[in-house]
Amino acid sequence: MAEATSGHGTTSQAKPPKELPAAAGFGGRRPVGPVPKERAKHTSATLKRLWGYLSRQRSSLTWIIILAVASSGLALIAPYLLGRAVDRHIIPQDAEGLFQLCLVLLLIYVCSSVMSWLQTYLMAGLSQQTVLELRRDLFHHMQQLPLGYFDRTPHGELMSRTTNDIENLSNTLNQSLIQMISSAVTIIGAISFMLYLNVWLTMVSLITIPLVTVATKKIAVRTRKHFKGQQESLGQLNGYIEETISGQKVVKLFRREGRSAEEFKVMNERLRQAGTRAQILSGMMGPVMNMMSHLTYIVIAVVGGWMAFSGWTRVGVIVSFLNYSRQLSGPINELANQYNMIQSGIAGAERVFEVMDTKSEFNAELKHESIGRVAGHVQFNEVSFGYNPEQPILKRVTFSAKPGEMIALVGPTGAGKTTIMNLLTRFYDIDQGTIRIDGQNIGLADKRSLRSQLGIVLQDAHVFTDSIRNNIRYGKLDATDEEVEAAAKLANAHEFIKKLPHGYDSMLNGSGGSLSQGQRQLLTIARAILADPAILILDEATSSVDTRTELHIQAAMHTLMKGRTSFVIAHRLSTIRNADMILVINDGEVMERGSHDELIEKRGFYYELTMSEDREEAG
Repeated sequence: MAEATSGHGTTSQAKPPKELPAAAGFGGRRPVGPVPKERAKHTSATLKRLWGYLSRQRSSLTWIIILAVASSGLALIAPYLLGRAVDRHIIPQDAEGLFQLCLVLLLIYVCSSVMSWLQTYLMAGLSQQTVLELRRDLFHHMQQLPLGYFDRTPHGELMSRTTNDIENLSNTLNQSLIQMISSAVTIIGAISFMLYLNVWLTMVSLITIPLVTVATKKIAVRTRKHFKGQQESLGQLNGYIEETISGQKVVKLFRREGRSAEEFKVMNERLRQAGTRAQILSGMMGPVMNMMSHLTYIVIAVVGGWMAFSGWTRVGVIVSFLNYSRQLSGPINELANQYNMIQSGIAGAERVFEVMDTKSEFNAELKHESIGRVAGHVQFNEVSFGYNPEQPILKRVTFSAKPGEMIALVGPTGAGKTTIMNLLTRFYDIDQGTIRIDGQNIGLADKRSLRSQLGIVLQDAHVFTDSIRNNIRYGKLDATDEEVEAAAKLANAHEFIKKLPHGYDSMLNGSGGSLSQGQRQLLTIARAILADPAILILDEATSSVDTRTELHIQAAMHTLMKGRTSFVIAHRLSTIRNADMILVINDGEVMERGSHDELIEKRGFYYELTMSEDREEAG
């Protein structure tokens, strides 16, 4: 398409109500629909999907697991050797044997540390690659979502999911995954060594495990709910920040700085409360685990000492058990301390997958027919539509446009003019009737091929953060520099572009930088000229500019419309006097149709609109 839809940046809602009005299509009446509620999926389902991404790097993951097992295994040997040192070298006072054993222990600890560093190095690469693929898939899927999804969903909320939530997941993978692997190996290994040394002391050491499991489960259920609420509050806050910054002119004009600050304060406080509750509950895990660890340590010391006095075990075994109890509780404590990040990462992953689970508008396109180059014969036959099924916007609209004709749509705000164009582009699909282009039902056509035949010039001219040359080339990515400049000349944009310090290589930002509204509009017209669409849609393209600039834009638009079927949503009726047919839309119905002279003779609704405009210009 020649022009992507724009103007959504200022319509996001920081706190979406039950019915959210948001910008539809490329301006005009706003669709109203319920905002989908956040629903947390089960942790197991989220982890399974994450595993699908991790498993793509089997080689790195295999080496990480091997290194984690080897590193933890070496660390598990050390307590056993310490116990042997007590029984065989310290108590018998064997200095030479003790020295040799200490060298072995030193080698073990060095090897374990090197392996830990290696697995951290590999894990950093694996986690970043995983997040790269997830972020890529998320952004790609967002490009496939229907326009209605963006109308219902605050833009700041989507930005939060693509940045904050994925960053939380990145931190979780990078810091917590290795810990989980090492902890599993350490727990299994420690229990195995303890059983080998003394079954009864092992039973005593594990007596606190059920208490730990119950405490962890109870805290986990409450903590995860609050972390989900924290992420939702953060998304709402980001949405409010995004719409307030993008709407700063309106905020200052209506002196809403104080009110905006108060609303931000309320949402910020809501985020603080949710975050505080989540952090307090997750912070309980560490102290609870430490208390259980100390309790286990005391029990082993008391029971083990009594057993040593009774001759049922050796002192070295007790020393080994005390070290193994620390190794056993250490991984649990670490997991407890990591619980904050793990829960935040899982909550972020859930929110990312919720977007990715939203149905693409192209899901059902596989069997649809591709549209080739069309002549531009457009037919609406008994078309009815409503953004909300209970509130129809269009009612049995019927009209026909022949190739090369200019069709003007006029009528009061909210009459349904822009909605008609939203249906022609299939930003939304009709409820009843048919729309045909060159006899082909567009409801059965591939959307991409359909939109390749359409060009749109919007009232709000949208440019991208790139050079002027590439902004024009957006309509045809393989266009040469000569073609870009030729399109700019036809759009009357070449002269002002050449006066810029860097000409066509001048950089723009999303707001257009130093360009005026009229200059940005000329760039979008050049973009449409370069795309060479068969059917053109002009949505009040001159309503935001002065009279002199309007003349330049009108001349460029006249060039653009030559030989193309054109639909013009008129802001000033004087601009469409030469239209082949004027459709007067009111309350979703075609009230009148005909040429300018024919409608004036009828002295109906169009006549009243024209007289009203003439009186305003005369006054």
